[in-house]
Amino acid sequence: MMGSSFLSADRARSPPVKVLSSQLREGTECQTAGGRSEYVIRRLGPGEQRSLQVSVVWMQGTVLEVQSDHNTVLILDETGNFVVSGINSVPKGKPCLSTDLSENALIHRKNWIYEVEDLQQILP
Repeated sequence: MMGSSFLSADRARSPPVKVLSSQLREGTECQTAGGRSEYVIRRLGPGEQRSLQVSVVWMQGTVLEVQSDHNTVLILDETGNFVVSGINSVPKGKPCLSTDLSENALIHRKNWIYEVEDLQQILP
């Protein structure tokens, strides 16, 4: 489980990295030299399996449940369920494009894995 410090609104962090819930479940939390919490995950894709350090993540899935506090949600992605606590303090960006994907939800949900893999393969 992620530590509470893992997802914070710290502006000095890197841009979010697309990940699957299974990558965080299998990853390990570590501290940077500056004392920030990061996760070390295994990259998706073929070839050399280099690790990837992430401090802010972008996760996508179907919301299954919203807790009564409206600050905790249960989400399902292609690799399983995950709980996000503190959603009211999750860093938010300004979208440059917004599209309703509900018409082909199954296709878009299954393609998320390929988006994640593609990004992780090109990151240094």
